Amino acid sequence: MSGGPSLTTDAIVLRTWPPADSFQAFTVFTPGHGTLRILQRLPGKKPSAAHLALDLFDEVALLLEGTASGDAWFVKEARLLTRHAGIGRRYESLLHASAFASLVARNPGADESHPAIHALLRTAFAAFASSGRPDIVHLKSLYRFARDEGHPLKQQWFPALPAADRPLAVALINQPLATQTTPPADVTRLLRRLEDYLRQHTEIRLD
Repeated sequence: MSGGPSLTTDAIVLRTWPPADSFQAFTVFTPGHGTLRILQRLPGKKPSAAHLALDLFDEVALLLEGTASGDAWFVKEARLLTRHAGIGRRYESLLHASAFASLVARNPGADESHPAIHALLRTAFAAFASSGRPDIVHLKSLYRFARDEGHPLKQQWFPALPAADRPLAVALINQPLATQTTPPADVTRLLRRLEDYLRQHTEIRLD
């Protein structure tokens, strides 16, 4: 576990994996390298006060050391920047935030997209943690992710919606979250329509 390259980076935890041996594995997203697989040593029976146990959705500053195989990084130091504890307090928030995190983990984007995706994740998880409408946060975040990846949603997805749904979609996407009062069933319908469009017309992996 020594002698490999080192990397200092901010990261956001997208996935946790079952522990293996004495390590816990995570998928994180970084602004400079996209997704990375990192391994954090599990604490002993008397964990050090300096040990930060990473959690899902955490924003952290990491010092990493590369593995010999080059397919993962060991956590040498971890400092918490933001813990979005509010996400875990509501099942619906956890469900939507986990779905969006998994989508980004499957679709890390091109190198030039990584800073923007990292910024989107920070914004999205903060909103998931604080808002009572995680369904709308999910819709807005997925729309922005696909749009920023270059997909012509305004030109293709919006016009293909049923006429009654178009003004609702415009309002949901463009109006501030705090002013939204759209019934959850309507948000769910539009979220599913957006997901169906992305499955049919893009290479974004939703499943």
